[in-house]
Amino acid sequence: MSEPVVLLDRPAPHVARLRINRPDKRNAIDHAVRQGFIDHLGTVLADGEVRALVLGGVNGVFSAGGDIPSMVGLSEAQARERMQHIHVLCRLVAHARIPVVSAMEGFTAGAAVGLALLGDRIVIGQNARVLFPFLKLGLAPDWGQLLTLPRRVGLPVARRLLSDGEAVGGEEALRVGLADVLCDDAEVMDRAVALAARLAQLPTEAFGRMKARLNHPSTTLDEELQREETDQAVCLLGDDFKEGFDAFSHKRAADFVARPGVKR
Repeated sequence: MSEPVVLLDRPAPHVARLRINRPDKRNAIDHAVRQGFIDHLGTVLADGEVRALVLGGVNGVFSAGGDIPSMVGLSEAQARERMQHIHVLCRLVAHARIPVVSAMEGFTAGAAVGLALLGDRIVIGQNARVLFPFLKLGLAPDWGQLLTLPRRVGLPVARRLLSDGEAVGGEEALRVGLADVLCDDAEVMDRAVALAARLAQLPTEAFGRMKARLNHPSTTLDEELQREETDQAVCLLGDDFKEGFDAFSHKRAADFVARPGVKR
């Protein structure tokens, strides 16, 4: 039996990891890979023990992006169906209420960049290469990148990266805000897992509500204050605040996983 094209494991407490497993194709993303992510995410995001997620690939490569041969010869209906399948995965990652960390090892292109941008943090290697090949292929950027990339790096930088199509190295990715952590190439996955493990200690209700509002900004101050009222009313009545207040009162670090202050 052949190995699955998406591997799921638990590399640290409360952390799930999904890795693309197509080393012979440089982990290119085809329908089977997308469906593998969708299937696993349905389970992972419903598991209350999972408090953070890592995305990556095998063999020191995140992904060469979309599987280009699988895009050839499509009818309009098939092209739309393909994009709709991509968007199911995009929404699952973007709407995940837990922290999502992407490990940009080695080579990350096109669709894989889009996948990473849908998460919360990106760890990249010193000698990594990030590519935006869409215009060179006669395609518009997809996987939500015309929204997520400018949000991360600003509109002028996004225009340059998408239009020039030049490879972006690790140092430049950190400098322009495309990545959050720069490290030695051999350390990328370990650093991503360690970051996810740290983020898994955050209060999940408050983090999820903060993330939702950052991803869907209010259009007016009044709207934001109303959303803030609702979120804070829920958080103030929750167990995480009870733990946070108990930790504050007793001058200790809060533990939002075990929540000892709630069990008193």
